[in-house]
Amino acid sequence: MKKHNRSIESYFESVGAGASDVGLSKEDIKKDFLHKLFYHLGRVPALTTPNDLYTAMALTIRDRALRKFVRSTEEFTQQDARGVAYLSAEYLPGPHLGNNLLNLHIVEETKEALAELDLDLDEILDQEGEPGLGNGGLGRLASCFMDSLATLGIPSIGYGIRYEFGIFKQEIREGWQMETTDKWLHSGNPWEIVRPEISYVVKFGGRTEHRTNGQNRYEVDWLPDSEIKGTAYDTPILGYQSNGIIMRLWKAEAVESFDFSVYNMGDYYRAVEKKLRSENITKVLYPNDENLSGKELRLKQQYFFVSCSLQDMIRLHTTQGRELKNFHEKFAIQLNDTHPSIAVAELMRLLVDEHEMEWDEAWDITRQTFAYTNHTLLPEALEKWTVSLLGRILPRHLEIIYEINSRFLEELRDKGYSGDQIARMSLIDEQGEPSVRMAHLATVGSFKVNGVSELHSRLLKSQVLNDFADLWPGKFTNVTNGVAHRRFVAVSNPGLANLISEKIGSGWLTNLSSLSELEKFAKDEKFQQRWRDVKLQNKTALTRFIEEQTGVKVDPAMLFDVQVKRIHEYKRQHLMVLHIIDLYLRIKDGKTENIAPSTFIFAGKAAPGYFLAKLIIRLITAVADLVNDDEEVNKLIKVVFLPNFNVKQAQRVYPAADLSEQISMAGKEASGTGNMKFALNGALTIGTLDGANVEIREEVGDENFFLFGQTTEEIQQTRREGYRPYQYYEENEKIKRVLDFLVSGELANGDKELFKPLYNNLLQQDPYQLLKDFDSYCTKKEEVFKVWNDQKEWTKRSILNVARMGKFSSDRSIQDYCDRIWQVKPVKIQE
Repeated sequence: MKKHNRSIESYFESVGAGASDVGLSKEDIKKDFLHKLFYHLGRVPALTTPNDLYTAMALTIRDRALRKFVRSTEEFTQQDARGVAYLSAEYLPGPHLGNNLLNLHIVEETKEALAELDLDLDEILDQEGEPGLGNGGLGRLASCFMDSLATLGIPSIGYGIRYEFGIFKQEIREGWQMETTDKWLHSGNPWEIVRPEISYVVKFGGRTEHRTNGQNRYEVDWLPDSEIKGTAYDTPILGYQSNGIIMRLWKAEAVESFDFSVYNMGDYYRAVEKKLRSENITKVLYPNDENLSGKELRLKQQYFFVSCSLQDMIRLHTTQGRELKNFHEKFAIQLNDTHPSIAVAELMRLLVDEHEMEWDEAWDITRQTFAYTNHTLLPEALEKWTVSLLGRILPRHLEIIYEINSRFLEELRDKGYSGDQIARMSLIDEQGEPSVRMAHLATVGSFKVNGVSELHSRLLKSQVLNDFADLWPGKFTNVTNGVAHRRFVAVSNPGLANLISEKIGSGWLTNLSSLSELEKFAKDEKFQQRWRDVKLQNKTALTRFIEEQTGVKVDPAMLFDVQVKRIHEYKRQHLMVLHIIDLYLRIKDGKTENIAPSTFIFAGKAAPGYFLAKLIIRLITAVADLVNDDEEVNKLIKVVFLPNFNVKQAQRVYPAADLSEQISMAGKEASGTGNMKFALNGALTIGTLDGANVEIREEVGDENFFLFGQTTEEIQQTRREGYRPYQYYEENEKIKRVLDFLVSGELANGDKELFKPLYNNLLQQDPYQLLKDFDSYCTKKEEVFKVWNDQKEWTKRSILNVARMGKFSSDRSIQDYCDRIWQVKPVKIQE
């Protein structure tokens, strides 16, 4: 950043004196930017830091976002519209500034305003950090949905937790993932507005007292042993040239933060002990829950934000003169996975205990209010809380859950269900230590349940929740996920966005299906060349970033083969690594035919307690060191692991990818959204028929999707017949050679034991049938290399991929939710 020595007066003389304004012209933006810099931050030009400049610009744009939000709220209120409350334990909004500039349609005006002050917008954009409010796809989907809710004009609010620290910052040291503190709030957050007047008390622990009052009404008092306060922090979320909504996050605080009497006695620590203990609730995203204290904190987090959110909705409802019996007519509440499912019991508690409503009426309201999105088929990801833990932390809720369950099981008995069916469907799992099945609670307490891709929804009904689907077939539906294409193409890939708009107009920004108009240019050689030029520019920019982050120099002319996502065995990053080892061995043997020069790019975090996932990262970095340091090999292949993958980094990676790796074992990925972001940026996909891959392949065409591996049904058949992975090792020379190399010591300075756990896991268990799919994957990679070597053919397929991805906008997903689940209508503001 340049240093600026002009006086404050000269700056204001250049734009004219006067009060700050929220206009959208270049002059308005420049004037307001200086106003924020001088009068909000107290900075003189010569002493401004890069963060000062970013903060002043963020505050300038935040004012304009708030104007949209206020106008939208007025319109929603005047039209008395039904609204949506989205409950999510995670959000991953990514950087706000660039997205808001696009949505306000003032990118060029802002560039020009800053240029007149000798400032560069790109440098200011680069200063913005990453909000540490989520971990992966779940949180990013929630933020895509916020963008689309605002764009479509749906009265809505996103509720969540204001984590002080993100899950962790990933560093790679000696090849291993190391977790350090993600201090995302270190430099402040100019986008949020604290609302100290919007706060609620949340109770924990203690006991309940049951009694019958003078009117012969049964009542329960919850006598907690601790209370904390939740305070609202609001962030405006803009739609594209449209409405504004808010993301309301809750911060935990002590009800009484300072005990003056204890302080006067000289016990300074105990004077603030309650404050410190209370603030732990929202201190960090997803505490390590391998131990009891971690599980307790995670349960407290979930209940804390759910209780604050429901109390807030009831306040909003009643302060507008409405009766609680009509609560479900005003709000549709979407549970984003099982994390907020304790809301079913909490709403019952608030209605029955706090507002003295009869059980049957309260239950009828509750079941007409909630809808539940399931995001996983993995049994370990379907949350369960032990009865002992839930009873200790939330004693009243455990009673309510048992009452819900008792009435539900009685209903099943009346319908003639067998004992085995009743045991399977019960909210309480009695096998081993009794525990509450939160997915069952969400299903019983909701009027709709949806999966997030056609395959996932089918498996949800036939496997995970099949008994419930048989009981209530009309309750289950599908809403295939989508992504915020404005962020992941228009903001992240302006070169491609401008090329598309030049050819077909800008209508695709609000109607993604209009991308189909690109099909007619797929074989146009001049257009193909411009398409390749854009991709090369993006790849060149990524190579600079890769070298800066890892020290590895990469040739942008290579095929960029990318797998960036959470590290997990079922996502099968190690399948890709074993193929790279095979290529390495082939090159060392001099068999380089049919190998296209390729850079293999990995990124993603492993859960801190997930040993095999962390070992996979160590394997990737070991293979990278081996390949990149070998001059005989590194002219043909290179390997990169980018640390600390997040939305900001994703916005660099997706536009530069040539090939998208979506290689999870079929039947395990609920949907995936990275697959959509890659395809929208022109990457071709190699993948299995898993999650939304199925629908992507249907849309883009079989010939434009590199399909390999078993289907879900074939995997199940293999399992029934008895899968013996060692057989593949014995009978397949390629697999044997690669796995033997894994434990030869050549990847670990002679240490033959380092990767033995992965080796043993694959040969003895291979739970995700990697060895069975290995040959199919390698064969399909040969086809990838062949097509890549014909750049006209590759470019044609790339253009067709983008042209046929119109289905996968989060705008379409939200419209599906509105039509199939929420029954809400858009309300557009009138400027």
